Amino acid sequence: MILPIYIYGQPVLRKVAEDITPDYPGLKELIDNMWDTLAESEGIGLAAPQIGKPIRVVVIDLDVLSEDLPEYKGFRHVFINPHIVEFDDSQTDSSEEGCLSLPGIHEKVVRPTRIHVTYLDENMTPHDEWVEGYLARVMQHEFDHLEGKMFVDRVSPLRKQLIKSKLRSLLQGRYRCSYRTKSK
Repeated sequence: MILPIYIYGQPVLRKVAEDITPDYPGLKELIDNMWDTLAESEGIGLAAPQIGKPIRVVVIDLDVLSEDLPEYKGFRHVFINPHIVEFDDSQTDSSEEGCLSLPGIHEKVVRPTRIHVTYLDENMTPHDEWVEGYLARVMQHEFDHLEGKMFVDRVSPLRKQLIKSKLRSLLQGRYRCSYRTKSK
């Protein structure tokens, strides 16, 4: 089932999400719905708060980028209870990001290129690994949603001032996008 994506201004997007237990009711169906919603919105990542659930579940599909980034061919992963344990700040990268919850806004964000993460996969198998490159950026972006943060919180004060009217428009429900949404 395709679910509406919550837009900037929805309180759930600013809550710190909770870890879940393996017996979380309807988890498999929720994950299936998140995949359907992600595909319909043509995104590469979706966090549960973006569909109104304040829980630590994320889906990431980088296979859609495999023509340009062949190393991600077949990459479709579920992350349950993910946490960033450590950031390797020795190298950072500035790249443009967008977000399904912030339609029409794209800004450069500086992030570490390497992170240490822990999570459970959809089979509840624990993982503890270092991730780098583009996947590290996408994970940081999506895992930020689980901490009640959005990429616009990470732009410079000047850039934030310059996009203030766009953010206000989102808060007022004035935006266009091709997928189902839920705003104020």
